[in-house]
Amino acid sequence: MATRTLREWLEQGPYTLALSSGFFGFFAHAGLLSVLEAEGLPPARFCGSSAGALVAGLSAAGLPATGIREALLVLRREDFWDPRPGLGLLRGARFRQKLEALLPVQTFAACPRPLAVSAWDPMARKTVVLREGPLAPAIQASGSVPILFQPVRLGGRWLLDGGVADRHGLAGAPPLGAPGQPAPRVLYHHIASRSPWRRAGSPALQIPDRPGLVAVALHGLPRLGPFRLERGDEVLALAAEGTRAALGRPASGRPAEERLAAVEGQ
Repeated sequence: MATRTLREWLEQGPYTLALSSGFFGFFAHAGLLSVLEAEGLPPARFCGSSAGALVAGLSAAGLPATGIREALLVLRREDFWDPRPGLGLLRGARFRQKLEALLPVQTFAACPRPLAVSAWDPMARKTVVLREGPLAPAIQASGSVPILFQPVRLGGRWLLDGGVADRHGLAGAPPLGAPGQPAPRVLYHHIASRSPWRRAGSPALQIPDRPGLVAVALHGLPRLGPFRLERGDEVLALAAEGTRAALGRPASGRPAEERLAAVEGQ
């Protein structure tokens, strides 16, 4: 039997789109999502962490990929830059206001497609998965990078960036079924760049081995940050180009390490 391409795998049935953390990697996530929507291959549900939670949340709430793209391309540092003394440089109030203005709906329950986002509970020292309640504070909490953003108070606990312990953003993915049952189908978008605080070879930087998972990893994308937003349009375009190329590649086996994109999965 011929090896399936990623496009053929996506066409076979509903799947969850899992989006990893990766600092300002939301530009790359938006580029991938724009191609999936344009090709008529949208996900049935979403999960994600940090930058992934932002794009997953906006899309699950009903904002089309074109709207996400437009919002990101006009993003400026002053849109979220609100320094204030505390356990982090930025208060996060502007970040919250930006989210509330962009989100078509304001609660998880009102989302057209199911969503789960990961956050880190520093007191309990564990990842929590948020699936209900108000959307904006949950997405804000998932993206509250330690030191840069102050923790978010939600549900009686302080929360931080979900990428602290769930960089892959898979904690909210559908659970694996009983032995012998088909595994839930998950397309995982992996931000391949290494954060300065991650050691080389860290498991968080590796594509996880999970039944039913197919991964797309885009290589060679510029690393962005609050002082490097001007290259966001370049990252969006490169991610879209890499995703289009990935659709024609095998959805099994080890990835081919080429210029922009690689695909691997089960």
